[in-house]
Amino acid sequence: MSTHEKVLPDHLKRNAYLYIRQSSLQQVFENKESTERQYALRQRAIALGWPLERIIVIDNDLGQSGATCEDREGFQRLVAEVGMGQAGIVLGLEVSRLARNSSDWHRLLEICALSGTLILDEDGLYDPSHFNDRLLLGLKGTMSEAELHVLRARLQGGMLNKARRGELKIPLPVGLVYDTRDRVILDPDQQVQGALRTFFQTFERTGSATGTVRFFQEEGLLFPRRLRRGIRKGELVWGQLGHNRALQTLHNPRYAGAFVWGRHRVDCLGRRKTPRRLPQDKWEVLIPDAHDGYVSWQQYQRNLERLRENAQTYGMDRRKSPPGEGPALLQGLVVCGICGRRMTLRYQTRKGHLAPIYVCQREGIENAKPICQSIPGHVVDEAIGRLVLQAMKPVTLEVALAVQHELEQRLEEADRLRQQRVARARYEAELAQQRFMQVDPKNRLVADALEADWNDRLRALSEAQDQYEQQSQADRVLLDEEGREKIRALATDFPQVWNDPQTPNRERKRMIRLLIEDVTLNKADSITANVRFRGGAQQALTIPRPLSAWEARTTDAEVIAEIDRLLDSYTDGQIAELLNQQRRQSGTGLPFTSTIVARLRRTKQLPTRYDRLRKLGKLTLDEIAERLHVSTTTIKIWRRNGLLRGHPYNDKGECLFDPPDHAAPRKSQGRKLSERRRFPEVVPDRTHEVQHAT
Repeated sequence: MSTHEKVLPDHLKRNAYLYIRQSSLQQVFENKESTERQYALRQRAIALGWPLERIIVIDNDLGQSGATCEDREGFQRLVAEVGMGQAGIVLGLEVSRLARNSSDWHRLLEICALSGTLILDEDGLYDPSHFNDRLLLGLKGTMSEAELHVLRARLQGGMLNKARRGELKIPLPVGLVYDTRDRVILDPDQQVQGALRTFFQTFERTGSATGTVRFFQEEGLLFPRRLRRGIRKGELVWGQLGHNRALQTLHNPRYAGAFVWGRHRVDCLGRRKTPRRLPQDKWEVLIPDAHDGYVSWQQYQRNLERLRENAQTYGMDRRKSPPGEGPALLQGLVVCGICGRRMTLRYQTRKGHLAPIYVCQREGIENAKPICQSIPGHVVDEAIGRLVLQAMKPVTLEVALAVQHELEQRLEEADRLRQQRVARARYEAELAQQRFMQVDPKNRLVADALEADWNDRLRALSEAQDQYEQQSQADRVLLDEEGREKIRALATDFPQVWNDPQTPNRERKRMIRLLIEDVTLNKADSITANVRFRGGAQQALTIPRPLSAWEARTTDAEVIAEIDRLLDSYTDGQIAELLNQQRRQSGTGLPFTSTIVARLRRTKQLPTRYDRLRKLGKLTLDEIAERLHVSTTTIKIWRRNGLLRGHPYNDKGECLFDPPDHAAPRKSQGRKLSERRRFPEVVPDRTHEVQHAT
């Protein structure tokens, strides 16, 4: 069939679409001849009978690769116009301009065959509804894809050869640049060098990436980086050092003067590409000491080892991880009530046992800022344990089973609807197959259309079956009667199993996860716990905030008041003896001593016994000796023999005295001291002086 015989009046009634593409912007500006050849195809369309105003040029994919249809708006528009029957012919300089991917190319061919659209390239005119034309176009598409593979293999082979010699020029991290002879040198900018040297020195000193970030923030230091894209590409900018950038810098071997190639591998899952970092022994090229660096290769290895030691958990406690062996009941289930992030877990030793602490530290890890909140875990775990024991009652379980039965009915109804969809898709696929089998094989126009329709129905059936299987697996939570009986029995057995000391912590955590989705904590004057159960129910708990260490070791206010009262009449040592007789204890749980009483007196700013006696007008030893015109030794003798009353103000026996009155003793009165006694005798008893009545 000649070229003009393929162009029918029905084709000329529709538009002609000229698709123009270049793979990169560099080709757009440098390969101008190729672009002009593509625009010149309009003359071919005019020669076939299309008026100029009916020739639509699609050139908004200039600078886009043809390896995929993603991000190619022009190609997607072209396919849409062909699918809606608006195109009579599609023009392209060659197959590779339209698509370098066989799946995209064959999809376009199928749509053109269904809509009766012609395809024209530099070699000729083709009708995709004709087997021979479609076969030839399919071969051209395969060759175009193979050509792309060969070109890529050549380029990558050349790059790998150059990389093995260490001569491949690749983007460098900030702080390293190429000189005029393409050798890697340190950035001539002394500020950049200073920032990087300070960074590595700080990490060497602190041994922590977070500590390095904190140092930069506390000192107000900025860290450099170069823009990788945009109109300011290559420009040096300064900003705050973040934890991610610190880790990237520490892991980058170029700072150790090593040339590396193939540190990452791209895993392709469908059209999704995921880069993955490879271990060092899997790198394709590693040349140590290839150029100057900021640290030695040995120091780089030590830095990596230190980072591995710092991250012993390797982030396992930073996500909802499986139940572990630790005593933390809510491991991986706690959410911060302030920032909404998942809280991590720490342990501390309290009275010989591990005690959990739930900490929200993500902001602190990322930006070296203070943590959101830290909550003692033992009080929260105890409250959640009591809540779980209350929830596991027979009535509660019966209600849960009734609700689940209703949900089962809803799921069964939804399952029936999905089965009907699969059955309808299967019927349509079988019907399309029958139509195709009954057509005359010589009538290729009808056979091709019916075959394409059959393929579409088969794809729809496959999608419906896949969706049905996925949803069925998600809904496969129905319990049989045996399972229901086990749940009912659990209502009586659960408290016994829960409180059994032999029950491992891992099993308690698994029980919790069967009932609770997560727990949101917020600490103020008390701890608020919002518990979200599986199924959507919620319950709020208010938990008293546990006393801190200093609060727990604080002596009771009642004891302090008693000490204040006893200071009017007794010394510190005497007060300690009286408190021990009353079986009172200090905040640390120890018996009272004079030292403890003195410390409490000073801490609570209680007036001393000396100040109290002076406030009552009592006189010191020197003052009363001066008033009575005797020596201090004589005053002590008179006190011991009951001529003067002394009031001890410490445990050394030092006293203050009542002011002398008209009956005050006088010296040399010619009478024995024992005959002149006015007060009980005072005799020494170890460090205290005890008064005895005569």
